[in-house]
This record gives sequence, C-alpha cells and structure tokens, in this order.
Amino acid sequence: MIASQLHLKHLRLIAAIAEHRQVSLAADALGMTQPAASRTLAEAEARVGVPLFERHPKGMLPTNAGEGLARRARNILDELTDAADEVERLRLGRGGIVRIGTVTGAAVGYVVPAIRALKEQSPEAEVHVDVANSEELISGLLALRHDMILGRVPMRMAPAGLSMQRARGERVQIVASAGHAAAGRDAVSLADLVGAEWVMQGPGAPIRRAVEDAFLNLGAPLPRNVTNTASLLMALAQLRNPVVVTPVSQEVAHLLTAGRSDLVILPVQEPILVAPYSLITLRDRRLSPVAVRCHDLLSSLVAAG
Repeated sequence: MIASQLHLKHLRLIAAIAEHRQVSLAADALGMTQPAASRTLAEAEARVGVPLFERHPKGMLPTNAGEGLARRARNILDELTDAADEVERLRLGRGGIVRIGTVTGAAVGYVVPAIRALKEQSPEAEVHVDVANSEELISGLLALRHDMILGRVPMRMAPAGLSMQRARGERVQIVASAGHAAAGRDAVSLADLVGAEWVMQGPGAPIRRAVEDAFLNLGAPLPRNVTNTASLLMALAQLRNPVVVTPVSQEVAHLLTAGRSDLVILPVQEPILVAPYSLITLRDRRLSPVAVRCHDLLSSLVAAG
C-alpha cells in the first residue's frame, strides 16, 4: 500500500514541488540539495508506481495522481504541525485540562483568582471546577476526578498519601435581606437571631458546626427553625423573605452583597470561625504541566493568606 511505502520526506517534497513548481526551489525550501531532491522524487514515483509530475516550460506540473497526493500530503503535514504545536503547548502548560474541586469559600477566595491568572498565561487551558463538600471532594480526588482540591480531610481518614498545604481558617458571616429587623443595627448578637428562620448546610457540615458552636459558646439555645441545604441558589431564593438568615463564608458573603441593596451582612458581634481547609493533591500522582501551573498559582495564593 502507498501508505506504507511513502515516508514524510516524500510527502514534504511532493507538497513543496506542487507549491513551487520547481525541484530546485522545493529543495531550497526544504534545505536539500537538488540532486537529493531529484532522487527522493524518483524514489516516491517508483513506490507509487505512476509519474507524479511532468516537466513543462512553466515548470513541474503535477499529474492527476500528483495533484491528489500533494493535496493529501499538505493535509497530513498540516495535521502533524498542529499536533506538534499542541504537544508543545501541553509541555509548556499553555493548554490541556485541569480539574479542580473546592468548597464554596475557597472557590471565591482562591480558585477564581487562580483561574484568572492561569487564563492570562494559558488562555487555551480547559478548566473544570466542581464545588462540593469536603467528603465528595476527597472521594473525587482519590478517584482521579480532580487534579487537586481545596477542602478538609475527614477526621476518620488518615492523610497518608496526600500532599497538603494548610490555608487560613474561614470566618463565617450572616447574610440577610435588607428588610430584616436586625439589618439597620450597629451590632447584633447571635442570641438575637435564635428565633430567625435559618437556611444553612445540614448537620455536621463545617459552617453548620461553627454556627452551632458559636451559639453554645454564648450559652444560647440552637436555632430550631432551620431549612437544610447546601445549595447557594436555594439560600438566595429564601433570602427574599425578610425573616431568613443564612451563614456563609466571608468571601461568599461579600460576593453576594457587593453592589446589591437587597442583601446585607449582619454585624454579628460573636466571631464564627470554621476550621482551615487545605490545598490537597495525591502525593504520588504526576500532574500535567497545566495542572502544575494551576497548583503553583493556588499554592501562592494560599501561602499569601
């Protein structure tokens, strides 16, 4: 078959002669001597079994077979050039895929600025971000669905095999409708919000535990009117009701209320703090160049606090 008979040197020369119409010019373009080019053309024609070019006063004109083969040769060479460019982009971390898993607060505080910086350096990088709780994120990391995560290692899980960089702890703030009774105050105590309608993550979630610990530290009863959801969209929909409050990370609170007049951050006196999360990767997993670049950006942001 022709495919097994012709080499790249043959295809390059056939395409060059079809373009320049002269063996000498094609040879110059390919950095070959004219005798070497003539020998290569003769070899190609012998392997194909038909003439590929005819000599005319206007130069070397392709035969029907030569024209078809030259067209195919150009396509093949273009594909190889594109493939080489893609490999180089991947090698340099300018392209490729990176998959990040993150808890909500870290998504706003770290992942968004890291993606912006990555896209400035590598606009062709394909970034996938999954926002979930830490249990799901760890499962995704172990199943290789994520290259890296920003989350917390469950207490029952040994961190062996994980590479971890601790981030700062999260501060929780309470978001409410601008029509909430406490919205206009200079200071609000958690005790004042016991009877509010709360929308927050389910029992055991880090922010939920932090809120409950803050109430217990204050000696106040825990909120009893609670809608359990991890959906920020559901929380936003519920906040249309002026009696609803929702606890979110400080980064998310500022994102939700920036430039809006219908939502406010209540000035709660008691600090509500969540245990720190970490930038986590699998110790023995080799990341792609673009994933390494993204990890480096996240690591710098985490280190800066």
